[in-house]
Amino acid sequence: MGGFDYVRQTVARLSTTRRKPVGWNGTGRRVGYSVLKTNAPSGDTGRFVRRVFWVKDYDRSEQPDGTYKTSAPSEAVDPRTVAPGVWGELTERAWGGPLPD
Repeated sequence: MGGFDYVRQTVARLSTTRRKPVGWNGTGRRVGYSVLKTNAPSGDTGRFVRRVFWVKDYDRSEQPDGTYKTSAPSEAVDPRTVAPGVWGELTERAWGGPLPD
């Protein structure tokens, strides 16, 4: 995901696997997903909470001069801030300029 200024981060609570790809039926293109440790606990329903990273056709990576040239969607995070167990953050680089106050 290093080639993206930002990606959209969504939580998938319906995953039945810790390590295999997370199914994606949403709009846009999945560009990454979290892989859990082999001993990661599942919830009460036997499903795992996994993060999915994705972009839409009109995001900056797809249309550099488009809608998000100098902003980002609400679910955007800088992929360089994503790490195991660490939620991604919105940075100035992801926003495309100084963050709004």
